[in-house]
Amino acid sequence: MLAPSRRSDAMRWFARKTRMDIWDQAIEWPLGDIEAAARIRAICDAAAQSAIASARNDKGESARYERAAKVAMEIAMKISDGLMRDDAVHRIVNLCMTANDLKTAQILFRAIHTNWIRETAQRDHPALVQ
Repeated sequence: MLAPSRRSDAMRWFARKTRMDIWDQAIEWPLGDIEAAARIRAICDAAAQSAIASARNDKGESARYERAAKVAMEIAMKISDGLMRDDAVHRIVNLCMTANDLKTAQILFRAIHTNWIRETAQRDHPALVQ
């Protein structure tokens, strides 16, 4: 049997660590457009598996997806360059469609102003235009 001090060390070692997602990390503002677009790309990539699970009605993963999408949208609103913002919003639309969140995806789709990005999103997800 382990001594009391050793036991607490072992318990700390085996203790489950809470996962810190990229969207839960504090942002050092001001964030430039390039950094914001890169952060949105990282958030969407990291949340892709949660979006897939959300589409299968996994409540825990659905909450993770929703937090990720919300943070990504907040960052996208602060991007001043129109083309970069539209590309970032397109990435968020793809994330929403992966989660079968059509309502949010349609709202975001309407915010895309660059024609070729709108056409690409429309081609990728025909359900957006209804």
